[in-house]
Amino acid sequence: MRDDVEDIEIRLLLEALYQRYHYDFRRYAKASVKRRLKQAREQLGYASYSAMQDALLHDPDMLERLLGYLTVQVSEMFRDPSYFKALRETVLPHLKTYPSLKVWVAGCSEGEELYSLAILFREEGLEDRTIFYATDINPDALQAAARGIYPIDRVKLFTENHRRSGGRSSLSNYYTTGYGGAVFDKSLRERVVFSDHSLVTDAVFGEMHLISCRNVLIYFDRDLQDRAIGLFRDSLARKGFLGLGAKESLRFSAHATAFAEFERDEKIYQKREP
Repeated sequence: MRDDVEDIEIRLLLEALYQRYHYDFRRYAKASVKRRLKQAREQLGYASYSAMQDALLHDPDMLERLLGYLTVQVSEMFRDPSYFKALRETVLPHLKTYPSLKVWVAGCSEGEELYSLAILFREEGLEDRTIFYATDINPDALQAAARGIYPIDRVKLFTENHRRSGGRSSLSNYYTTGYGGAVFDKSLRERVVFSDHSLVTDAVFGEMHLISCRNVLIYFDRDLQDRAIGLFRDSLARKGFLGLGAKESLRFSAHATAFAEFERDEKIYQKREP
């Protein structure tokens, strides 16, 4: 009975979050949401999810605290180096044929993937003709991405990933040390637009040549995955590319036929001709 009551409380809490602040987590994968809310309840010291709902409705600071638990902020630069190597060796040669490019990093978290792509495009001579769109639903994550400062103890992993991705220079060329961390060069942000955007509720906002949305869809239920993939399909230019996470796939999507597998092992797809 207790589990049933908790499930009702969680549904009401997510409904309150949507009705009050328009953040919609109602179709996220239930097990993942429940696990994150349990962690929030225990660490924030609430006796029940109903008490959390009351705080959410009456304490403006509660929204920021809750979003910190519900949104995923774990990433690394050049995560899964073989993915970035495939972009470098097989996707970018296609993109080089365009006079201008738009790249969307959907669910950019604190910016690790954004900076990885900006460095990759700079090394391949494409940065000057590219606009990068970095979006997330968490405003704190977007602010962190715009700062581009990461703990110095993470840089060793970033550097090794960059090397394994086929990096053409030293990662140290792109950051200085300070503020207790590695500060990535502000020139990497000069062609970046940071924006609040939800894959759950928002619409297409531009025509992209590459969309990279990695390790986000695994937190959605099937219907919401289909919505997001449909959004990517409508956002991609003719023969544009979509990159997903290692554990994600279009195989069971309602929109699978709109894409061709371009790099099967790296989960990179190309939009088919109409």
